[in-house]
Amino acid sequence: MTSRTVAVGIIRNPQHEIFIAQRPEKAHMGGFWEFPGGKVEDGETPLQALTRELHEEAGIDVGQATLLSTGQHNFGDRQMAFYFYLVEQWKGEPCGNEGQPVRWCPQQELDPEDFPPVNAAIIRQLKAST
Repeated sequence: MTSRTVAVGIIRNPQHEIFIAQRPEKAHMGGFWEFPGGKVEDGETPLQALTRELHEEAGIDVGQATLLSTGQHNFGDRQMAFYFYLVEQWKGEPCGNEGQPVRWCPQQELDPEDFPPVNAAIIRQLKAST
C-alpha cells in the first residue's frame, strides 16, 4: 500500500469566506470541491509543501499558516496523512492557476457532501468555530 502526506490550505478572507477549487472530473474524487494543497515531496515539511503548492495551484504567497488539524484516511489502495492549515495572511489574489473552477464560499455554507470524505471533520470544526 502506498503512503502519502498531503498539506492542505484553508484560505480564509476577513469576511470568513473560504477559497475552494473543484477537482478535475478525471482525477481521483473528480468533481468534488477541495481546499487547495498537495503532496509533501521528499525533504519537505508539510508547511514547506503547503507554501509551494499554494503558490503553484492558487497563485498566492503564504504569509502565515496555522496548523488546525491532522488526520489519516485509508483509500484502499493508499494510506494518506493530511495536515490542514488555516491561511489568513497571503500575498496575491487566489485563483485557479491550473484552470480549475474556483470560488469563495461562506464558511458556514461549506457542505461536507460537496468534498471528499476526509474533509468532513475539518468542515465541522470550521463551522463550529464561527
